[in-house]
Amino acid sequence: MIWFLEQTKGRKEMSGSGARATAFGVMPADTTEDVRARGADGSAQIAVLPVGSFEQHGPFLPLATDTLVACAVARAIAAAYPVQLLPPVTLSCSHEHAAWPGTVSISAVTLHAVVADVAASLRRSGVDALVVVNGHGGNYVLGNVVQEASARGERMALFPAAEDWEAAARRAGVVTSLLTDMHAGEIETSVLLHAHPEFVRPGYESADFTADDRRHLLTLGMSAYTESGVIGRPSLGSAEKGQELLAALVDCFGAYVGLLTSGEDPGRAGGNAAG
Repeated sequence: MIWFLEQTKGRKEMSGSGARATAFGVMPADTTEDVRARGADGSAQIAVLPVGSFEQHGPFLPLATDTLVACAVARAIAAAYPVQLLPPVTLSCSHEHAAWPGTVSISAVTLHAVVADVAASLRRSGVDALVVVNGHGGNYVLGNVVQEASARGERMALFPAAEDWEAAARRAGVVTSLLTDMHAGEIETSVLLHAHPEFVRPGYESADFTADDRRHLLTLGMSAYTESGVIGRPSLGSAEKGQELLAALVDCFGAYVGLLTSGEDPGRAGGNAAG
């Protein structure tokens, strides 16, 4: 997978030895000494885990789109906050896309176990807080992982929330609603045009397709609603919107840092209740 080895998107941060890259492509560039130095002041440490998928995104975006988006968000966060950037989980719950060649899924049980195991390993090494940066809307189980961990008094969060995406979309001038911009649409195309334009193929300019009523998606899958695999308006995507989307999400992340480092028991903390 060429995208996995691509090394032209490194971000810089300052350390004791000067400027260094926090990531090359989707892979973190930290050494063990970088991690040790970050935790030397005794402050609460936060790790960021990008979770993507490997599923169809129409004829113009790669199968790895969700992973690339999650990594772009996580990489931008790591350039702005003192967090430990982890490598991505690249396979997840993409069963609704099974009708398209190339899509690979794992079970929700497996994804749950992977994230829980990563969190446990981090706690053993002194990193008490984990933020899961989710790039795939079908990873419903990640919400359960965070709920269960928080109920046990562990520090975990799922980012971005729908409200974060809404705020970022408004700031970036995204025209399409989140309901309509469901898959391979304006947002995903914009983020890739900014962060990985080399992976965006021609055709997105004329691939718009909408299907807002998807009430039977879980039963019938995506193929019941789209032939191309696209649900959204990718023609409206732009690199400028992608850049602003990432900048807005970085700003939104500040609230998560405050919550996870506040010293309050996350199992007792208030917040928006899920239905």
